[in-house]
Amino acid sequence: QVQLSESGGGSVQAGGSLTLSCRASGDTGRCMAWFRQTPGKEREAVAGISIFDRTTEYNDFAEGRFNISQEQGGTTLFLHMTRLNADDSGVYYCASGDRWYCYLVREDYTDWGQGTQVTVSS
Repeated sequence: QVQLSESGGGSVQAGGSLTLSCRASGDTGRCMAWFRQTPGKEREAVAGISIFDRTTEYNDFAEGRFNISQEQGGTTLFLHMTRLNADDSGVYYCASGDRWYCYLVREDYTDWGQGTQVTVSS
């Protein structure tokens, strides 16, 4: 079982940028992703990446603003977020799942970090 630890959250003004990191201890699944839980909403997918071929997928709100990447040969997953707005405030979670094909489906991810808080002030 892999242990995931997020960092990099914090407070930022609207329009600013933030980069989250997720360090994995142990073997991850083929799929890694970032999810978030914003106030009043269920946990939703932000972006995912296939560890096998590095293909990525983004939720609509993240497309063009966020970038998911993994340290080459390493164990750290990143989420670089730009043009942040107040709606992006919430707790961001790193997740790992072991599927042949990676989709942004919450149930496909079996290992989760504790989350890191992102607060965007307008």
